[in-house]
Amino acid sequence: MLIDPKAAKVRGVAKLTKKDARSSTGLFLLEGPQGLKEALARAKLIVELYATEDAADRYADLFERARAARIEVQLVSEQVLKALTDTTTPQGVVAVCEQLDVALDDIIAAKPKLVALLANIRDPGNAGTVLRAADASGADAVLFSANSVDVYNPKVVRSTTGSLFHLPFAVDVDIQETIAKFKAAGLQIFAANGGADPIPSLGDETLAQPTVWVFGNEAWGFEPETLELVDRQVAVPIYGAAESLNLATAASICLYSSAFAQNQH
Repeated sequence: MLIDPKAAKVRGVAKLTKKDARSSTGLFLLEGPQGLKEALARAKLIVELYATEDAADRYADLFERARAARIEVQLVSEQVLKALTDTTTPQGVVAVCEQLDVALDDIIAAKPKLVALLANIRDPGNAGTVLRAADASGADAVLFSANSVDVYNPKVVRSTTGSLFHLPFAVDVDIQETIAKFKAAGLQIFAANGGADPIPSLGDETLAQPTVWVFGNEAWGFEPETLELVDRQVAVPIYGAAESLNLATAASICLYSSAFAQNQH
């Protein structure tokens, strides 16, 4: 059992909470039993697995699956586990995984019908929740623009609750180039923007068409040049007194609006 939080091995893994270390190694941290459960479906991505004795007993079935996949489980003390994460109350399980983003051109080649493009999204919780909503709605891919939050940020990874392993995603894409490529591939581009045409006004026939939904920055929305490129600006109507919706909530509504229409045709 590893018991020294200052051991070189522990410090090396803990560095993966920082973007520079993730970028240079091609690795990221996955915390918690739910994330591990999803990752085990793609077990070859798991490089190392750490757990407290309590967690290993509590989630014995998961660790049996890990051992069956020839993944060595390293037991650690509670102090070491805490040193490996950036959370106040760790869940007892941390895996080191290989990054799994794919190329934008590969996503386009798969002929997607529903895609989420995050344009300069900075909040980890929002980014992870949009990816999770995209997974739940049956979207084909999620794209993270350059200047968006790092998808491998531990807070983003946790907020996806394992959806990170369910659908393809690309990172650091150029917004203008991406929109141009999807237009060339025959997809319509909608920007989710308050004050524009409400979603219900589009009609199911329009919503059922292959679509890229673009979601802008939480604080300042879209850059003007992005809005010039999209086919249409679309708003989630607010019928009550709320000033606005959380970005992730609005994104969920947009994605599901398309998903409902597409699954009816």
